[in-house]
Amino acid sequence: MQNAKTHIKVNDRVEVIAGGDKGRVGKVIRIDRNRGRAVVEKINMIKRHTKPNALNQQGGIIDKEAPVAISNLMLICPKCAKTSRVARKALEDGTRVRICKKCGESVEGKA
Repeated sequence: MQNAKTHIKVNDRVEVIAGGDKGRVGKVIRIDRNRGRAVVEKINMIKRHTKPNALNQQGGIIDKEAPVAISNLMLICPKCAKTSRVARKALEDGTRVRICKKCGESVEGKA
């Protein structure tokens, strides 16, 4: 997947639609477009065994989020609060925004 476009962005609220965490909701922390994966807050938790280092003096077993395939995530529209597919629309000034397919409103954050 060479730098594919995605329907989600960082800080979006998403719902997992497939896999072990199906139905859970979280906020996107990080996106890896080359691998087609996203890290979502408190979703797909794994245990990481770490040695002591400068950041973690004690070491031990740490819980952290593992990446989830972007295809297994669906955006939650901030206006209608439902999971929805996303369309892209060009505005009069030339900027492109994401549009909720259910309510027709823009899903872009206050930027």
